[in-house]
Amino acid sequence: MQKTVLNESHRRSGARMVDFGGWEMPLHYGSQIEEHHAVRRDAGMFDVSHMCAVDLEGPEARPFLRRLLANNVDKLKAPGKALYSTMLNDSGGVIDDLIVYHLDETHFRLVVNAGTAPKDLAWMAARLDEWRLAASLTPRRTGSGALAMIAVQGPQARQRVWQVLPEQRLACEALPPFVACATGDYFVARTGYTGEDGYEITLPAERAAALWEALANAGVRPCGLGARDTLRLEAGMNLYGQDMDETVSPLDAGLTWTVDLLSPRDFVGKASLLARGQQQQFVGLLLLERGVLRAHQPVTTVQGPGEITSGTFSPTLQQSIALARLPLATALGDTVQVGVRGKSLDARVVKPCFVRNGRILV
Repeated sequence: MQKTVLNESHRRSGARMVDFGGWEMPLHYGSQIEEHHAVRRDAGMFDVSHMCAVDLEGPEARPFLRRLLANNVDKLKAPGKALYSTMLNDSGGVIDDLIVYHLDETHFRLVVNAGTAPKDLAWMAARLDEWRLAASLTPRRTGSGALAMIAVQGPQARQRVWQVLPEQRLACEALPPFVACATGDYFVARTGYTGEDGYEITLPAERAAALWEALANAGVRPCGLGARDTLRLEAGMNLYGQDMDETVSPLDAGLTWTVDLLSPRDFVGKASLLARGQQQQFVGLLLLERGVLRAHQPVTTVQGPGEITSGTFSPTLQQSIALARLPLATALGDTVQVGVRGKSLDARVVKPCFVRNGRILV
């Protein structure tokens, strides 16, 4: 398995390490539930160095992204602005979901998922070659320019970061959500994957362990993959490989808001999306009986069958929740039945966002 630069830090903290898409990553440091609550109520941190930062540079970097991504990169006008988008294949399936940052007009940074990084890089390189555009791709995961990433999340996250990095406070304190800034050796983005406020900090890999230790000493709780999954699911955030993949349209995965079909701009997969349209709707489910919702459990509705894509027991709600693809005619508030271990259990259809910024929304 591949290891991040923080692997030894996790082990010293007593983390239970697991295989996550070929990476040895911490599942938890003793209590997944306590880590979850730390992020909702105070501040927690995650090693996301397995994610792959890719620098795209060249005079035709923006034209390349216009054709590559389903979302419209022309929304990125100011340096530091971030854009969430899917990257599609020709049939409209999701190769990956990613964030792209605008550094300057000839320099953009993409952050792609860990397990998809090799195929993402191959796909992007092939498109650059096919379209003959003047731009280059540089992954920043290994070598002398390797970067690490630490996500600090929670209502007290930003205050804790300023405590540890006081010299960076002036540059990043006024950042609005989904904007980043470069300050010294740090690239600080007000983004995250938990539904809480905070920063994702990118820095030279050799400095990551010291920052991790300083944050822990400031009271930021180390958190593993278990808490990251329950937090993102409560926040209604998609996970690649579960809620969408190369066989799933973003229109059927609740990601229509990331797809620009209105402008005359063409992009890979656009024709297929227009021809096929939306076939299913992406919703949340709140289990009304005892049990736990899990991925791939069948859902029965009056309008036809559906399926859960992600499910868990919500520590915040103290109730089981899920994300699911159901027939288009299914309405919010409907009661549906989920097959759980041979039983048919009732669940209510809700908006696919259960908790954000510490507030219960269902």
